[in-house]
Amino acid sequence: MADRQVDRLLIGGGLAAGNCARWLRESGADGSILLVGREPHPPYNRPPCSKGYLRGEESREEILFREPAWYQEQEVEVLTRTSVTGLDVSEGAAQLSDGSQVSFGQALLATGANVKRLDVPGCELDGIHYLRTLSNSDSIRDDAAGKRVVLIGGSYIASEVAASLTELGSTCTMVMLEPTVLSRGFGEQAGRFLQSRLEEHGITVQGEDELERLEGSDGRVTGVITKSGHRLEADAVVIGAGVVPEVTLARAAGLELGERGGVRTDARLQTRAPNVFAAGDIAEYDSVVHGGRPLRIEHWDVAFNHGKTAALNMLGQDKPHDVIPYFFSDLSDWVSLEYVGPASNWDQEIVRGSLDDGEFTIFYLDGGRVAAALSVGRSDDLEHARRLMNAGSDVSDRIAELGDVSTDLGEV
Repeated sequence: MADRQVDRLLIGGGLAAGNCARWLRESGADGSILLVGREPHPPYNRPPCSKGYLRGEESREEILFREPAWYQEQEVEVLTRTSVTGLDVSEGAAQLSDGSQVSFGQALLATGANVKRLDVPGCELDGIHYLRTLSNSDSIRDDAAGKRVVLIGGSYIASEVAASLTELGSTCTMVMLEPTVLSRGFGEQAGRFLQSRLEEHGITVQGEDELERLEGSDGRVTGVITKSGHRLEADAVVIGAGVVPEVTLARAAGLELGERGGVRTDARLQTRAPNVFAAGDIAEYDSVVHGGRPLRIEHWDVAFNHGKTAALNMLGQDKPHDVIPYFFSDLSDWVSLEYVGPASNWDQEIVRGSLDDGEFTIFYLDGGRVAAALSVGRSDDLEHARRLMNAGSDVSDRIAELGDVSTDLGEV
C-alpha cells in the first residue's frame, strides 16, 4: 500500500526534471507534481561549477534553476537528499530512500550521470577530485586554488577547470590521451586553436599520454606518474574522465537500455512503459534531426530541452524532440566557443573566418551535408548551420560560399 499518491513523479534533481516541472505548469497541467533529487540542492545550472561558480564569481543562489519560492508558487513539491531506490513501472509505484512508497500516474526518469572514476594505484589518496556537483566545485576551489594542479583529461571539464584554477593562481598541467585539447569532438584545427589559448596563459598541455599511477605522502597526493614516464609534481589532482549514465534504477525496473548505455525511448522521450518518460543524460532517444538514429548526449542544454519535450508529451501533445543540441564552453574570459551538432563523423571541415584572428566558424560536413558547426565570435553562423542541418541540404557545390565571409549564408 502506497503512503501517498501523486499525479506526476519527476525522478532526478537536475535541469531535465526542473524544466519538466516548469513546462507542465506553464502548459496547464493540473494535479500534484513531486520532484525527487539526491543532491542537497534543488535543480541548478551545472556549467558554472567549472567556470563562474568555481572562480567565486557566481553564488549558489545565482545558478539555481528557480528560487525556492517558485516551487511553492507552482505547487511543485521538492524532496532533496532523497533517492528513488525502486521503481515498479507496471504498478506505477516508487520506493524512496526515506522508506516511503509513492504511487504515480506518470513518471519522468532523469537520473543524470555519474563521473567515471579511475582505478589506478594511489587513487585513494586525499587531494584527488572529480567534478559533477556544487559540493565538488567547492572542494576543488578550497583545496586546489593557488597550488600545483594536474588535470587528467582533455575535454570540457579539464580544460574549463584548468582555466578557472589558473585565474585563481594555480599552476596547471593537463595530461590527456588526445593530441590536442577538445580535438576528439571538434577536430585538430579547433583543438590547436583552443590549446594555444590555454598555453598562452601558462597552462602546460601534455597530449598523447596517460595516467599510470598517483604517488603520495602521509595519505595525500604529491605526484602524477604517466605511462610515458613523466613525473609531475602535484598538490592536487582533478580528473575529468567523462561520465556514465545512471541507469541502475531503470535497469532494475526492466526498462529497455540501448547500445549507447542509455534508456531507450522513442522520439517523444517515452519509454516502452506507457506512462514513463526519460530525459537528460540517460535518454537514448530516436533523433528526428539525425535521421531517426538513437542518440544519447551528456550535456546540460540537452537535458534542459528534454525537460520541455517530456512535459508536453506527458500532456498528450505528441511532440517529437526536434531540437538540435547546443553546446558552449568558456575558457575563463580568454575564449568562448559555441557548437551545434554533434557530428560523430565528418569528412570535411570548412573554415569561415580566420583562426589566426580568433573569429571563425568551422562547418563539419559528412557526405556533403552539414553535420555540425563550431563558432568562436561568429554566433550568427550557427542559426544558418541549424537550418542546413534540419533541411539535410547537400552543400557540395557551395563549399566556397560557406567559407567566404562575404557570402550571405541565408542564400546558401
